Amino acid sequence: MKSVEKRARTVEEAVELALRELGVPRERVDVTVVEEASKGLFGLIGTKDAVVRVTVREDKKEEVAKFVTEICRSMKLAGRVQTSEDDEYIYCSITGRDLGVLIGRRGQTLDSLQYLINVAMSRKSDDRRKVILDVEGYREKRRRSLERLAVRMSEKVRRTGYRAVLEPMNSHERKIIHLTLQADPYVKTHSEGEEPFRKVIIEPSK
Repeated sequence: MKSVEKRARTVEEAVELALRELGVPRERVDVTVVEEASKGLFGLIGTKDAVVRVTVREDKKEEVAKFVTEICRSMKLAGRVQTSEDDEYIYCSITGRDLGVLIGRRGQTLDSLQYLINVAMSRKSDDRRKVILDVEGYREKRRRSLERLAVRMSEKVRRTGYRAVLEPMNSHERKIIHLTLQADPYVKTHSEGEEPFRKVIIEPSK
C-alpha cells in the first residue's frame, strides 16, 4: 500500500498536500492524524503543524488484473485481461489466442487458477469479494450448459420420482443449478458433501 506523511498548518491542508502527491481522490484513501495542530502560547510561541499519514486503499480489482497479467506473462501467453465488479464478485476475463491451456479438461485448470488467485488476493486485500476467472467466454458457455443440465435432470426426477446426484461442482456452478430450478414447483435442490467434491442433489419436492 502506498502511503505518505505530510505536515501543514491544519489537518485538511496536510491531507490536500498528500492527495496531490498520491494523485488519488479523497474517497480512495485512509487518513491517520499523527499530530494535531496547536497554536502554542498566545497563538505564537510553540506553534505546531498538523501531521497526517495518508494511505491509498487497495483496489482489489486492479490487484487482480496485475496478478492475472503476470500469470499470462510467465506462461508466455498473449492474453488480454479485463476486470469488472459488483457487490458480490470481481470478474476477470482473459481473451486471446491459444488460451485453452488455461481452461483444461472441463474447466479444471481454470478452477485451479481461480482458486490460486483467490488465495493470493485474500493475503493482499481486506476485500472479501470472491474473484471469478473466465477465459474466452468459457464460464458463459458453461453456465448455459449447466442450465440445460438442470432442466434435463429435473425432468428426469419428475418422471422417475427418484433424486438425481450431479457431478461435483464449485460453489459458483452449484448456485447456477439452484437458481435455474428455484421456481420449479416439482423439484427442490440442496448441496451435499465437502469441498471440492460438493454436489447438487435434485429431488422431488413432495
